[in-house]
Amino acid sequence: MYRRRGFTLIELLVVIAIIALLMAILMPALQRVKQQAKTISCRADLRQWCLYFSMYTEDHDGKFQAGVGNGHRHHWFNALRPYYKNDHDFCCCPTAKKPLYDVDGNLSPQFNVFSAWGKFTLSRNGEGYAPEGDWGSYGINGWVENPPPGTATVYEDFETVNNWRTPGVKGAGYVPLFMDALRFNVFPRENDTPPPTQDMAWASMEHMRRICIDRHDGGINMAFLDWSVRKAGLKELWTLKWHRAYNQAGTWTQAGGAIASDWPAWMSSFKDY
Repeated sequence: MYRRRGFTLIELLVVIAIIALLMAILMPALQRVKQQAKTISCRADLRQWCLYFSMYTEDHDGKFQAGVGNGHRHHWFNALRPYYKNDHDFCCCPTAKKPLYDVDGNLSPQFNVFSAWGKFTLSRNGEGYAPEGDWGSYGINGWVENPPPGTATVYEDFETVNNWRTPGVKGAGYVPLFMDALRFNVFPRENDTPPPTQDMAWASMEHMRRICIDRHDGGINMAFLDWSVRKAGLKELWTLKWHRAYNQAGTWTQAGGAIASDWPAWMSSFKDY
């Protein structure tokens, strides 16, 4: 007679428990690796966008697009369409691809910092949009654009006398160009206050709130006017040279006297600048 051999119920339970424990240990690490891969991919995409902006300025007398006038035809997503070939997916950070609205204007119930802006359509928003709509999760520093002298932006009514207009400027490595954002354009000012929460892009006209979002481990990915790309810390945003007259030692900087306890709770542990 032969005795049949096999695992006992207790042995099976022990094996299952060990596997569950290993999964619990490995899953956070795998999630971090996945997030890091998306962050690296985002920076690679921004480098490609730098190439497109460079090509545009070379083709237009060294100047950026106007950004205003004739509906939305002069905003970056339409002005640069011949370069990125209307690839809507490429307008999105790999961490934020789902649009805030569908083509019928229905609001997504799950809007957060990993949402894309749009979809904006020709029928709902006027000329300058693709027939299928436009959406993305990157935004341009509106102060780099080249509107007609003496004009103000259509939506913000901010004076544009201090716009950069061209990439060939002194200190270009500190001038933001293109970045993670909850809106397709931003016009930050030194007195903009940090958002109490991360999803307040439309809560006020303080445009720093459109980009003060924790998409990449305490910061956002950003391209600069010298065509470099790197992560910018969220508190660092207030220290960058957004326009020609921008004070880089304003209220919300260490040089201006800001301390960790001044920031909203969700930002207090981030690095000071």
